[in-house]
Amino acid sequence: MKFNYKFFTALALTSLMFTSCDEGDAVVDDVTDGTERGAILRTVNVTSNELPIGVADGFFGVQLEIQDSENGSLVDNIEVYASFNDLTPDNGGPGSTDESLVETLSTAGFEIGEFGLPRFDYQVTLPQLLSATGVAEADIDGGDQFRVRFELVLNDGRRYSFAQNSGTLTGSYFSSPFLYSATIVCPPAAPASGDWVFEMTDAYGDGWNGASLLVTLDGVETNILVDEAEGGGSTENFPVPAGSEVISIQFVSGAWDGEIAFTVTSANGNVILTQEAYSDANAPAGVELINYCVSNY
Repeated sequence: MKFNYKFFTALALTSLMFTSCDEGDAVVDDVTDGTERGAILRTVNVTSNELPIGVADGFFGVQLEIQDSENGSLVDNIEVYASFNDLTPDNGGPGSTDESLVETLSTAGFEIGEFGLPRFDYQVTLPQLLSATGVAEADIDGGDQFRVRFELVLNDGRRYSFAQNSGTLTGSYFSSPFLYSATIVCPPAAPASGDWVFEMTDAYGDGWNGASLLVTLDGVETNILVDEAEGGGSTENFPVPAGSEVISIQFVSGAWDGEIAFTVTSANGNVILTQEAYSDANAPAGVELINYCVSNY
């Protein structure tokens, strides 16, 4: 009888494969048996990360979900801490502060989300953050930040927060940073009524090549630009009626933004915006150019 080497080889490989898998499972079991299970706080949605000065209903808000090996039941409570990050020291503020406890949240009232895990919506207002950190409202300015940190306290006393984090947990899948920034912003004030003057030039002399200044007045948009017929520049008056509430100016990018220069003067004579051609600090596209924290418009 002819010996079937192919069959024998296949049988041997199959046997080796199953033996290797069994041994691998045993190794995995040995490793995971000693693993300590922790907990994470997944970001479901950031509902608000801006704190307008002087706006009563402004808040930092986030929706969070508890995840652990027991479907969230390992977590006893959540501590919320806040600190102030002074990013405008020139205004003579108090400087950055150490973090302070804002409040402790019981998990008892949390709802069960779509994945069978506890979820909750957390909101904290600007006055609450000021009170917790001991910072006066007069000492904050647009661009400053409050940092809000969550710390999970487990039933056995273990704690998990930002310090125990890793790149895996902060990434897009788990999205569990434990630490969030809420930026202080200045709400728009009513603009000066009358003609706003837009002085615009193009260094090459062929217009703005698709770029423009997008002016939005109480929701109505107007594009202001130097067109090809005007070549090197033009001056445009933009009327702002009395009683107007909000004005916004954004730069719309074109083909040759480096050639563009402009100056915007409000109806009260104050220069609101300026840009030089071939500047290293050209106006960013799609970003509000008016500094609402400076009341000169």
